[in-house]
Amino acid sequence: MIRLSVVIITFNEERNILRCLESVKSIADEILVVDSFSTDATKNICESAGVRFVEHRFEGYIEQKNYALDCASHPYILSLDADEALSSGLRQSILDIKSNWTCGCYSMNRMSNYCGKWIRFGGWYPDTKIRLFTKDSGRWAGENPHDRFTPEAGQNCRHIKGDILHYSYYSIAGHIRQVNKFTDIASKSAVSAGKKSGLFSLLVRPAFKFIRDYFLRAGFLDGYYGFVIATITAHSTFLKYVKMRELLKGK
Repeated sequence: MIRLSVVIITFNEERNILRCLESVKSIADEILVVDSFSTDATKNICESAGVRFVEHRFEGYIEQKNYALDCASHPYILSLDADEALSSGLRQSILDIKSNWTCGCYSMNRMSNYCGKWIRFGGWYPDTKIRLFTKDSGRWAGENPHDRFTPEAGQNCRHIKGDILHYSYYSIAGHIRQVNKFTDIASKSAVSAGKKSGLFSLLVRPAFKFIRDYFLRAGFLDGYYGFVIATITAHSTFLKYVKMRELLKGK
């Protein structure tokens, strides 16, 4: 049976981290937490749980996850965020794979909990992610803050049963705060990549996002929170492009 490193990056995750650790302890041969110098109880919780705890200055989500990947002791990796946990079905799938690892990477579905409700529409589910892989099969890439694991060309990837359980937001106010933070990061990343923000982006893209998520992707079936999510998503698109315009004006 292969030996598996579970890798988690954290910053001020005292509310979530223990649930994440508890969900993986039966499948992990190593649990590595790479922390960005949390100021809450995250470090104490992790050390009490007996995990390997490494502190490293945060340079971006992609950079931090690749650093954590390089720090892992074993070549077989399960990467999770602190606000995620494994369903019992996914835990069993990973146990089965540990006995018969046949691919470079494995994908799985992620289901998000929003203010106490599991969200199943609006593009939030199945939200397929590659989180189980070998170190040499790829790297984290994307555009901060939206990281994604990108396999090397020719790597085989198989989808497995079970869900990552994502405890995304405990309140609408928390969602709005995160949107403001993430659009700061996304706008700077986009401008650094040479992208522009015109009137089309400001006027059309937010409206399209709402129509796509609420109507075309059936977000209305999630009821009140489906409407809230689609509206905030549209607003986040507007914020990203208006912040890009401000940054471009300042150049």
